[in-house]
Amino acid sequence: MEPDLDQLLRAQRVWDPAGTDLRPFDTGAAPADPLTLFTRWFAEAAGAGQREPHVVTLATADAAGRPDQRVVTLHGADAGGWSFGTHDDSRKGRQLAARPYAALCFYWPVLGRQVRVRGPVETAPAEDAQADLHARSTGALAAALTGRQSAPLGSPEELAAASEAAWERASREPEAPAPSWTLYRLRAEEVEFFQGDERRRHVRLAYRREGGGRWDRLLLWP
Repeated sequence: MEPDLDQLLRAQRVWDPAGTDLRPFDTGAAPADPLTLFTRWFAEAAGAGQREPHVVTLATADAAGRPDQRVVTLHGADAGGWSFGTHDDSRKGRQLAARPYAALCFYWPVLGRQVRVRGPVETAPAEDAQADLHARSTGALAAALTGRQSAPLGSPEELAAASEAAWERASREPEAPAPSWTLYRLRAEEVEFFQGDERRRHVRLAYRREGGGRWDRLLLWP
């Protein structure tokens, strides 16, 4: 018997107190720079047991303006931008080439929190991309060497053979180059912090970049 989706949806709970700690958010004490607050929230999410807090939804648009999204990992965040990597010939790589603007959304249900970031995207120098790749795991390098991301796949056997060869090379040559691997940096123009509230009085604090690199802060209705 097939499951009933409507019944399954109605049975779900949002922010079950057994597994979620909805904390107060004093926006008046928020730092002037959103990266400082993000680092604090990231540490709190990891400390509260949130699994894979560095996983983030990346939204892009194609040349026709049609939206797309997928889950990636954050490689870093500093004054130069919020970094993630992919192949420049992948679907998202082609979309970023056509429309170099993107959005990120982190969701940490253990604390009922979201962080949303959006802004223009630039490619980092090739040497930075390769250094970032080689600082990661053997599996990450093997995946990059396998390549052909988003291209049509003829069969599972074709993937298995290519992946096996890539793993062998990654293990033998930990500094092997992956020319299409690209590090992208999103320069945030807006960063929003969302703290859930059990009475649905959610707290939303937005940082918006103004002239001279200064950040303005404002509260938003939930």
